[in-house]
Amino acid sequence: MSMSRARVARRIAAAAAYGGGGIGLLGGVTAVLLLTEVSHAKRVVGGSDDPPPRADGRYGFAFARRTGQPPLRLAFLGDSTAAGQGVHRPSQTPGALLASGLAAVAERPVDLRNVALPGAQSSDLERQVTLVLEDPELLPDVCVIMIGANDVTRRMPPATSVRLLSDAVRRLCESGCEVVVGTCPDLGTIEPVYQPLRWIARRLSRQLAAAQTIGVVEQGGRTVSLGDLLGPEFAANPRELFGPDNYHPSAEGYATAAMAVLPTLCDSLGLWPEEAPEMLDAGILPVATAAAEAAAEGGTEVTGARGPWARLLRRRRPPTKEPATAGAPTDTPSPSSPPPPGC
Repeated sequence: MSMSRARVARRIAAAAAYGGGGIGLLGGVTAVLLLTEVSHAKRVVGGSDDPPPRADGRYGFAFARRTGQPPLRLAFLGDSTAAGQGVHRPSQTPGALLASGLAAVAERPVDLRNVALPGAQSSDLERQVTLVLEDPELLPDVCVIMIGANDVTRRMPPATSVRLLSDAVRRLCESGCEVVVGTCPDLGTIEPVYQPLRWIARRLSRQLAAAQTIGVVEQGGRTVSLGDLLGPEFAANPRELFGPDNYHPSAEGYATAAMAVLPTLCDSLGLWPEEAPEMLDAGILPVATAAAEAAAEGGTEVTGARGPWARLLRRRRPPTKEPATAGAPTDTPSPSSPPPPGC
């Protein structure tokens, strides 16, 4: 299965690299069925129109006073998941959780800027990257991108999706930023979505996640599979990890995702111990094979090696129940700017 997924991912990535519009993955009858099921799922799932809380600001003030080091700059790009839609407090968003965690590991303050847009597809990344890079004096040290779910649900050709993401990663890397991409989550376990859409959604989202990994690694970025963001842990605990709209994660769900991304985020800046006890090095594999294996297992990191090879890292993580308390450091910093009214 993983070899077949690797071949499809490589074909999509190749089409993206050579300007192909996409690869037809579904037959005509299946596409009609999918559209019917999507319409039903949208009525059942609903979704939230509430704007996500703003978490931009400085985290880790205590470290500034203690060490006198300038802040690290963290930028967040992507869709509603990157923006933190579905929670009500800035501290519950993935950007705030990762800024707090990075500040604690680095022992220095972190300035967070989030330009993610709910509902965004990969076509919006060009605008977001331009915003992040507009001030040469305030270029981010590291960028986190979470994108892909809307590309699947709105039927963007996968090769187009990968090409747009790859272009964004290349621009950021060329500006001197480290880039970590949380790949397309597994959409097959959104609770109100039924078969056969559930199987199709899982297949398409995993294929896109694997192809995204190839494109990102080839441009110098790193990826973390977010399959568990809407994957097995969510299937086992939907009432805890999904938010009130049954689509976006809850605070505990975002904490689970943040814990999966934090080691890679820190490691991209040379701040994570190489022999961390939770790290399982799966070795050097062909990039397409590593991408396919990562897409099937949430929390798995893929980093480029030499030539057409990549390093696959699996990390042990705590049980699902723990993220509510483990998602942020004990002395969780607060943003420098006050939270918006009602948060």
